Amino acid sequence: MLSSKPSKQRLSLIKAPLNKKRKLLTARLSEELISKYGVKRMAVRVGDTVRILRGDWIGHEGKVVKVDLKNGRIHVEGVTIKKADGTPVYYPIHPSKVIITKLDVSDKWREKIIKRRKGG
Repeated sequence: MLSSKPSKQRLSLIKAPLNKKRKLLTARLSEELISKYGVKRMAVRVGDTVRILRGDWIGHEGKVVKVDLKNGRIHVEGVTIKKADGTPVYYPIHPSKVIITKLDVSDKWREKIIKRRKGG
């Protein structure tokens, strides 16, 4: 960020292209995964299992159902609130408030990312 003005920083986050927003949606890995893969942070994807560390849903663990790039939030399985008409909707959570406990490495591209960032 070039400016120190909060309004300009918020505006640049809103106007950022999707490939930049994707990099902002990273979360810390658990200690077991850090020792296994040699990487501290990864971008959160659908299928990862996360544990919530802050807020009303602290301690809850579930799979990531949706990653919302526009608002910069993730939706976790089981973390729902009821609307006024009684229908459940997912509660949006910022990825910095979660820790990844299980990575979905079924994708060959993600394995390449881990290998590249590990340095070997």
